[in-house]
Amino acid sequence: MVTPKKQAPGKAISALSIWTATEPRLRWRASVPSVLAGLIWPMQAAIVAYALGSLLSGADISAGLVGASYIILGGLRAFLGMLSETQADNAAEAAIIAARARIVDTEAQRAANSPFGGAGSISALASEKLDMLGPYVTRYAPAQARVMVLPIVIFALTLTQSWAAALVLLISGPLIPVFMALVGFAAKEASERQMSEIGSLNDMLVERLSALVDIRLLGANQTVMAEFSSQAGDLRQRTMAVLRVAFLSSTVLELFAAIGVAMVAVYVGFSLLGVLEFGTWGAALTPEAGIFLLLLAPEYYQPLRDLSGAWHDKASAEAVAKELSEWDAGETASVLGEGGPATPLSGPATIRLRGCALLSGLRLPDIAIEAGETVALVGPSGAGKTTVLRLMAGLLAPTSGAVTVAGTPLSAQTADAWRAQVGWMPQLPHFLNASLRQNLTLGRQGDAAQALQQAAVSDVVAALPQGLNTRLGETGGGLSGGEARRLTLARAIYGAPDVILADEPTADLDAATAQAVTNGLLAQAKRGATLVVATHDSNLAARMDRIIKLGGDV
Repeated sequence: MVTPKKQAPGKAISALSIWTATEPRLRWRASVPSVLAGLIWPMQAAIVAYALGSLLSGADISAGLVGASYIILGGLRAFLGMLSETQADNAAEAAIIAARARIVDTEAQRAANSPFGGAGSISALASEKLDMLGPYVTRYAPAQARVMVLPIVIFALTLTQSWAAALVLLISGPLIPVFMALVGFAAKEASERQMSEIGSLNDMLVERLSALVDIRLLGANQTVMAEFSSQAGDLRQRTMAVLRVAFLSSTVLELFAAIGVAMVAVYVGFSLLGVLEFGTWGAALTPEAGIFLLLLAPEYYQPLRDLSGAWHDKASAEAVAKELSEWDAGETASVLGEGGPATPLSGPATIRLRGCALLSGLRLPDIAIEAGETVALVGPSGAGKTTVLRLMAGLLAPTSGAVTVAGTPLSAQTADAWRAQVGWMPQLPHFLNASLRQNLTLGRQGDAAQALQQAAVSDVVAALPQGLNTRLGETGGGLSGGEARRLTLARAIYGAPDVILADEPTADLDAATAQAVTNGLLAQAKRGATLVVATHDSNLAARMDRIIKLGGDV
């Protein structure tokens, strides 16, 4: 039995897990210097308070020693801050690169469309949305580490000088996280709606671009533009809603921080004037202690300010993490093999399908095709013709049953070697963003002129501005559907492969061109190639050695 390689069931991914999934060494190097830099300020504040208090009392001080101590600590604080930012940037880059590589690798290996959404949603997630994890790692996570340490240390130092000032900090400090949490619920919901709207808009753009020719032919330009304008307007409104919540959270914090600092300043001022005679541990509040408290109070709220400033980054990161979790939960079978160069399998190019079933519930009949045989797969749309071809090419693996090629079980270990001797013509033409010559040869050796002639597309290539050096783009811009299909057939038969798998090779072609394509395919069969075509064309099917009828739901 061929066991399909599936995407692992999704686990809940949170913004915190993205942070902790980064290199632990980088994580600690980002957080620890940030906390240490914050702890240096109380020492600098003590030096400033000592110097000013001594000047007010007339005591002698060593100005050189005080100045040197302050400058050294300031330099150390700046160095630790720079080190923290550098390591945080490295950690953010590592997290984003790892998540992006996982998305690209997984999507490249999918044998079916992702349940998460279309190409637009996935590309938006892998590009601009993942970048939103960066500010979380560089700003919010270090700020969170500082909040866990610095307010406690400053509160303890304040308490040693005045229990009244410490009481002000104790009352005002916890109110800020409470209101931030309340605002945070709205911020998270608004960010999730914005992320969803970005993905939907990208999906719409991809779909409309792929149908651009049809839109112009139908004269639906204005309708499509109005639809884009409406959805872009919705996205703009959701973005402004996120910004309003972000400004609200900052305003709430600044209000309570300003009130707290003002209350400490009022207490210190009236205590030094002798109006207030309580709040200390016995002795009256000294100028040195008062200055020390005034310098500490703003720094008590600063980590909370930083956390509030990065609160929107957290909301955005959690919205992206939620989408990552939804993407990760999408389970599909993967393409067998790695897609690299390989030596073809030895032995006749026989194909066997036995007891094959798929995740969709489709069960296929047993099929045996001998080397050099020509076979037509016929049946109504949805009967599984394309699925059979994908199984034979190793582009899809059954959930149960076995696929045997050239006398060898088709598996992840043998798929690349098998595909090295297979010419594949998909139902929907697709090209690399490269020259037509590169699209035709794919780095293989062969006769380009012969392949183009047998695919009845020589005249089309000759009419292009630069012939085989023309760059068509991924959608084959400038070609009709039939011309693009014939070019994919030329690519399939280029290099004289042992097996040719063609999906609707004569669709969208006029009778004369369809006849020419049929003759080209039969020419491959005459040289000994195994030929399997999925088709609705009764004329093409009648010229095959054998017809296999398929039926049932996909």
